[in-house]
Amino acid sequence: MTLSVETFQQASASMRKVLVEIKRVIVGQDLMLERIMAALLARGHVLIEGVPGLAKTLAIKTTARVIDCSFKRIQFTPDLVPADLVGTRIYNQHSGTFDTEVGPVFANLVLADEINRAPAKVQSALLESMQERQVTIGKQTFPLPNPFLVLATQNPIESEGTYPLPEAQVDRFMFKVVITYPSMHEEITVVERMTVEHPDVSPVLHVDELLELQQVADAVYVHPKIMEYAVTLANATRRPKDYGLPELSQFVAFGSSPRASLNLILGGKALALIRGREFVLPEDVRDLAPEVMRHRFVLSYEALAQDMTSDVILSRILAAVPAPRVHIGDPYEREKAAGRTVAPS
Repeated sequence: MTLSVETFQQASASMRKVLVEIKRVIVGQDLMLERIMAALLARGHVLIEGVPGLAKTLAIKTTARVIDCSFKRIQFTPDLVPADLVGTRIYNQHSGTFDTEVGPVFANLVLADEINRAPAKVQSALLESMQERQVTIGKQTFPLPNPFLVLATQNPIESEGTYPLPEAQVDRFMFKVVITYPSMHEEITVVERMTVEHPDVSPVLHVDELLELQQVADAVYVHPKIMEYAVTLANATRRPKDYGLPELSQFVAFGSSPRASLNLILGGKALALIRGREFVLPEDVRDLAPEVMRHRFVLSYEALAQDMTSDVILSRILAAVPAPRVHIGDPYEREKAAGRTVAPS
């Protein structure tokens, strides 16, 4: 699909309007908000991890209000059953037949609050929804709305009444965003804003417009060297000794799946559009690497014993793998990125 530079600029302006409206409620947490915006454009799911009180749930609810689309919140608990999520069949005494009652997962944006509190059967039902964008109730399969995004939260400091998410399900999340406490200045702003008058937001983007923006993000140009860079980063988690990091091999039991390199490119396209460009830079891929890859490889017992985290390993890998030099900022390459054929001068 060939699009004009003006189309990319308009799409970027639309996403900035969404961010500005969300920031009327959310103070700070710029990285989390940028990743949520990128996931919306790239059709990916987001897992947000942080201690209570950091506006994880509020950020997702505010995003749903700013985008005029259907939204459902599911509070995950240990006694949840799959029918509470996807729906069930109900016997109709008047007709003598079974009717299907769909569950809250049938929405454009689904907030899975404290997702790690649900048992395995519920996680299995959610896994089908996330991967196939459909659910199976009885013998029938129902497609989910388009777009369909799961924005999940989890608390990292509690273990009682929680269930570790299956690796297969964690891998379906495009981003895992880890958030920390706000700065002192940001926290003062939060207190001032929330104790005087709770700010409200208005929809600035319709669901049909979001679908169009997703198509614009698909058309963002990616240089082959940047694709190679994304694949190299994923490979470095599987075979660190091949990249001059033999000491990391003992800490990684299983490296990142191919979804890592794929989501680095898809997320890079979305991030480039948000940042006002119609082409991806190596910096886009590098900036997304922690959120895309931190949950996609399994640490060994040695890593757990030595308190070696995935973020530390990733920082070492990012330092060892050089970013490519890509010259796509000159006029000729910009025309090429926009999909137009221009003879070089």
